[in-house]
Amino acid sequence: MKYTEDHEWLREDGDLVVVGITEHASTQLGDVVFVELPEPETKVAKGDEIVVIESVKAASDIVAPVDGEIVEVNDDLADNPGLVNEDPLGAAWFFKMKVEDMSQLDDFMTEDEYKDMIE
Repeated sequence: MKYTEDHEWLREDGDLVVVGITEHASTQLGDVVFVELPEPETKVAKGDEIVVIESVKAASDIVAPVDGEIVEVNDDLADNPGLVNEDPLGAAWFFKMKVEDMSQLDDFMTEDEYKDMIE
């Protein structure tokens, strides 16, 4: 996995990248009560706001970590937004995207680098 400074994780899955938020981010948010996901087939540019997360503490946005196209979203989060707190690194992925240039992933942190950043 790779990690962003915005507390997102990225996992390669064949020719796709799966994106979610880290356990640190889900803890900081508190109990998540709502997740608004993008529509599949949405083309995004790095930095575009594409997911809205609302918790009992705050609302925040998830931005596209790279350029590409959203090809699948995790519909389970609409019915059960609490998955973000229960399993942020697994069942609570937000979307899968086809990335225009996979070398963009080289710009992100390794797990050890991310752990150093949040300490």
